[in-house]
Amino acid sequence: MPEGGRRTATTRRIGRIGPYTVITRLDSDVPARTPVPEQRFIARSADGDRTVLLSTPLPEADPQRFMDEAGASRYLLGPWVLPAAELAAPGGEAWHARPYVPALPLPVVLAVNGGPLPERTVRALAVALAETLAVMHGQQLTHAGPGPAAVLLAADGPRLGCFGAARAAAPDGAPRHGVPGLDAGSLAPEQAAGGQPHPLGDVYALGATLAYAATGHTMPEGEELPGLLRSLVPRCLARDPARRPQLSDIIEELAPDSRTAVPDGFGGFGVGSRADSLLGAGWLPARIVAAVAHQSASVLAAEVQLPE
Repeated sequence: MPEGGRRTATTRRIGRIGPYTVITRLDSDVPARTPVPEQRFIARSADGDRTVLLSTPLPEADPQRFMDEAGASRYLLGPWVLPAAELAAPGGEAWHARPYVPALPLPVVLAVNGGPLPERTVRALAVALAETLAVMHGQQLTHAGPGPAAVLLAADGPRLGCFGAARAAAPDGAPRHGVPGLDAGSLAPEQAAGGQPHPLGDVYALGATLAYAATGHTMPEGEELPGLLRSLVPRCLARDPARRPQLSDIIEELAPDSRTAVPDGFGGFGVGSRADSLLGAGWLPARIVAAVAHQSASVLAAEVQLPE
């Protein structure tokens, strides 16, 4: 990784995926030991007007399942998701794209920060992800793949991605242990044993992701966790799903009475999410903000070879 943890966009043509020219790999600085469930790139359209986050399946993954999941993600709601906005045409190379947001994968964020994140950052991350998963569950969907690599951190808040790699449509009884790119440390025991993805499995994965953000690994000892998470994360990681907290309980525990007023589009104000009040200035360490800004500037300045 470049000095100071900065990620540098390449300024030469790496290749083309669909109609896009690749600028750089999003995960080039993710530690090799960290599973990444899809291949992710920052790319630009042939006319130079659009920059996107572009994903393709891992070589050993099922391209059709990848596209099925990416297609389902188009209907996801909420500010902290990165649903597919454009899908590859049937019969060709599998890929999906969504508008570029300057952001770093959570494993890269820890590397740039030189270790675990502050409690304030993890608390904001927890509430935003819990709200996102709650909305998803309300749409009768499960992610089935939250983990450190699925979370991107942007200046204004986190984004949960890797839809199209989650394989939430796996039939009941299909083994999930050993699925390409899936983080075993974030996989609920009942799903690792072959059970169907379900909402409380997402709660387990959320707990593992928060543990990673707070300690650097997904299965921490209780005393490693900061105060607010010391009780919550072990409950999320309970082997018995019935002992895991509901997402609403997580939100209430970490952000009681913290809703904010937001414009309602009709000249008045409505009630915003609990996460909004936690994602103000200073929610990210300064070196992370600088690294995200550097990525954005590098991508903006990148020159790509466009077709003649």
